[in-house]
Amino acid sequence: MRIATWNVNSVKQRVPRLLPWLDQRAPDVVCLQETKLSDEAFAELLSAEFAARGYEVAAHGEGQWNGVALLSRVGLDDVVVGLPGGPGFPHQEARAISATCGGLRVYSVYVPNGRVPDSDHYRYKLEWLAALTRDVAPHADSAVVCGDVNIAPTDADVFDPAAYAGHTHVTGPERAALAALQDLGLHDVVRERWPDERVFSYWDYRAGMFHQNLGMRIDLILAATPLRDRVRAAWVDRHARKGAKPSDHAPVIVDLDEAPDGDIGPVVPPPSVGAPRRGKRLPQSDIAG
Repeated sequence: MRIATWNVNSVKQRVPRLLPWLDQRAPDVVCLQETKLSDEAFAELLSAEFAARGYEVAAHGEGQWNGVALLSRVGLDDVVVGLPGGPGFPHQEARAISATCGGLRVYSVYVPNGRVPDSDHYRYKLEWLAALTRDVAPHADSAVVCGDVNIAPTDADVFDPAAYAGHTHVTGPERAALAALQDLGLHDVVRERWPDERVFSYWDYRAGMFHQNLGMRIDLILAATPLRDRVRAAWVDRHARKGAKPSDHAPVIVDLDEAPDGDIGPVVPPPSVGAPRRGKRLPQSDIAG
């Protein structure tokens, strides 16, 4: 089974990239984030295209902001939209959807940004992560949590820790909240498979960050302990971030039981700039959406 997650940063804008990518990579389960369409508009735009490729679809959107979706060719049962009992800002945003796919409880999540440490947005982010952890807990032995978590798990997951000092995405409370989710028995499959490699999944559009490989790893696939031995490949599809009108995120892919492309990774294709860069300032204070 091939599972993929991708923050597409507007599915309407990314259709010319998304559909060929589905044909090329042929994932069995796809988690999308930041779709930025209502459920009705999402269905009108893409339901026929997804059905032609054999996907069942569940979407949870709210118009021009946020939005998540699940595509599956291995079943799509017991769909739950949102986080029951979770926080709002002020209402519950379209940031989570889950379903049972091929015997796994799959979550597509778009964690709030947090904006500025110690702000109302930041506290909302921590409350949202606590609600996600509570929701996943009963399914911890079969869960796969996929998406844009808006947290770099460690300093190794940013191009230069000093550049992010004072920003969200790297603070202790955020990392502790992510660790609490993982303490349910979920494993960061890309990092576990490539413990010492330089791996990013997000690069700002500005200042040549992508071409200089100055990024962050904030898009994760967290898989339950029983799935660890089934992982055959885990990688970032950097090719999907290249070319015309890309998302600022690249897809993350994990192959269970068999790897159609072999045990490739951690980044495909590898960046031409691999050495760490120090002293580069971030092009914006609002690091990622």
